[in-house]
Amino acid sequence: MGLLDGKVAIVTGASRGIGKAIAVLFAQEGANVAFTDLNADENFQKVEKELNTLGVKAKGYVSNAANFENCQQTVDEIVKDFGRVDALINNAGITKDNLLMRMTEDQWDLVMNVNLKSIFNMTKAVQRTMLKQKSGSIVNMSSVVGVGGNAGQSNYSASKAGMIGFTKSIAKELGSRNVRCNAIAPGFIITEMTGQLPQEVVEGWYEKIPLKRGGTPEEVAKTALFFASDLSSYVSGQVLTVCGAMQT
Repeated sequence: MGLLDGKVAIVTGASRGIGKAIAVLFAQEGANVAFTDLNADENFQKVEKELNTLGVKAKGYVSNAANFENCQQTVDEIVKDFGRVDALINNAGITKDNLLMRMTEDQWDLVMNVNLKSIFNMTKAVQRTMLKQKSGSIVNMSSVVGVGGNAGQSNYSASKAGMIGFTKSIAKELGSRNVRCNAIAPGFIITEMTGQLPQEVVEGWYEKIPLKRGGTPEEVAKTALFFASDLSSYVSGQVLTVCGAMQT
């Protein structure tokens, strides 16, 4: 018996990194998985194939999480294909780091649209289905820099902090219909993105982390599993920091 047997989950930005780890773990726990990404590239196709070997229904959708109408169409398609939505994991995100004095308006707008507007788009798109079901769990992927800030990441930090305010508001708004909303704030997670950093930068990060290592996408995925499953049935409006005690 899996923790998500018979449930349907949507995971955005799931072709790689944390999103992929969540999609795979959810499928292993019995969920039927609909995942989205911007392009049907090689990674996208590999994930779809891998999920389908796990004995669940799984399908990838090319979708731009930053586009309101596109999200609505994608969710309509998913509901038609899967019949319901029990969990939404808003994971799609990008970085365009720069000091404020050098940051362009485009760098600000792009990060806000992909990271913050996307959760408005997707939550609004699944809301009707979840309210009708009188059940659902929405999980927003924030960040420790949304909690504590970080120099050179004012756009990213602002978008991730905005997610936390949105999470707490939606938890209050939808709670009476048994729809929960929580946020995860990962710290330094070893992904393709962080893999491009020089070794000395990575070691500098490890020095600041009491557990003396980076986290794995699978460790973040386990937190998402907790929020999406009935293990957290009385947990809503919370931010769980997954950071090895870096942010306390």
